[in-house]
Amino acid sequence: MDNLSDTLKKLKITAVDKTEDSLEGCLDCLLQALAQNNTETSEKIQASGILQLFASLLTPQSSCKAKVANIIAEVAKNEFMRIPCVDAGLISPLVQLLNSKDQEVLLQTGRALGNICYDSHSLQAQLINMGVIPTLVKLLGIHCQNAALTEMCLVAFGNLAELDAIKLQLVEAGLVECLLEIVQQKVDSDKEDDITELKTGSDLMVLLLLGDESMQKLFEGGKGSVFQRVLSWIPSNNHQLQLAGALAIANFARNDANCIHMVDNGIVEKLMDLLDRHVEDGNVTVQHAALSALRNLAIPVINKAKMLSAGVTEAVLKFLKSEMPPVQFKLLGTLRMLIDAQAEAAEQLGKNVKLVERLVEWCEAKDHAGVMGESNRLLSALIRHSKSKDVIKTIVQSGGIKHLVTMATSEHVIMQNEALVALALIAALELGTAEKDLESAKLVQILHRLLADERSAPEIKYNSMVLICALMGSECLHKEVQDLAFLDVVSKLRSHENKSVAQQASLTEQRLTVES
Repeated sequence: MDNLSDTLKKLKITAVDKTEDSLEGCLDCLLQALAQNNTETSEKIQASGILQLFASLLTPQSSCKAKVANIIAEVAKNEFMRIPCVDAGLISPLVQLLNSKDQEVLLQTGRALGNICYDSHSLQAQLINMGVIPTLVKLLGIHCQNAALTEMCLVAFGNLAELDAIKLQLVEAGLVECLLEIVQQKVDSDKEDDITELKTGSDLMVLLLLGDESMQKLFEGGKGSVFQRVLSWIPSNNHQLQLAGALAIANFARNDANCIHMVDNGIVEKLMDLLDRHVEDGNVTVQHAALSALRNLAIPVINKAKMLSAGVTEAVLKFLKSEMPPVQFKLLGTLRMLIDAQAEAAEQLGKNVKLVERLVEWCEAKDHAGVMGESNRLLSALIRHSKSKDVIKTIVQSGGIKHLVTMATSEHVIMQNEALVALALIAALELGTAEKDLESAKLVQILHRLLADERSAPEIKYNSMVLICALMGSECLHKEVQDLAFLDVVSKLRSHENKSVAQQASLTEQRLTVES
């Protein structure tokens, strides 16, 4: 390290009078020192004040600009060196060098800028204002045969594209066309570099679609050439492209109009074919992506019946045996979206013993809150949308009642409500079948607690009282209601600020008085 101090002193002199040979030698010494101990060398470089001189060595005429840019890229790996690089005025000359024709200069310059601006939105914004986006898109187009340069550009875009406003600028600068070109060129290659580029490029495409404006611009009413190209990825034999294609569809499916257009134009069949190819030794990420796309497509009311008649439920149910929580989660969400207000489909699924037993099993998946929550919600949805005695019997026989009762105590009001409505239907339609399970799950005590708790939302109080009235038809539950002095809690609610709650409290009070 001692000769490092000599090198830095020597560099100060040669940088000013620019004696080429000794300058090159000094820069090589610095790169060696950085390779041995980056942090310590960087600290010495900062202390020496040499950074300020680097700007003058980054001119287009300078013969050692690539080495200087390489040194800056190396020191800027350290967070403490980034602001000093900015203060030394290095950004502007580096941005100028992006117009160079020399591939090594371009590579080192890109690395230097990327490392200096890493994780700093304000510095990235500064680069964007200096016009780097069109410059980098142009470079990507010209140098797509150079793997290192391509990777550098793609990583830079990946960092910039985190910002929503920038996604649209990247799309408008023609990045997507470049990415599609890269994908086209690399899709059949098995070279390591090409596989990496294919992945980075297609991932970046998906990232650009996360911005609402950029997504809509590329969709172009379903006529867009980009949208059409992405569709062609889904039947491809390349897993990475299948994955990116399915994720892209899930992103395009973020508003009703797009979803309706895609379903009318046969996307569902393509996704089902894709899922079919991944049933046995399936690729979990592809399964998850395809199910995400189907779930989003099933949100508009008009799409549900079309997707049901296309056989989506059967395609999705093939994954019931999956042991992968992300796949389980999306499978449940897709089924729940599909049966929303679709009585016949809800009844068919609700009588499917295999499905209901699996749901009951997943309701106990303590390690996976998402899967547990979705299973509970689907159980409740099967009852709410089918209003079918057979469905209720299947759920009782499979041991699902206790989970619906627990769901009524969820911290999410929407889930509490779904549970209470399902339980009220059970009490109205099949109380005799379910009463033992309702009793052992302590439903009456839970309802008492929900009504007495001031924090319970109005709709929770309302639905709890509706349920109490429905439970009066069961002798054992009726007795529990009497033992718990419900009248006190209910009569207090007659003066509740919410009209529906107050009215229901009066009705419930009458019912309790008559039945006591």
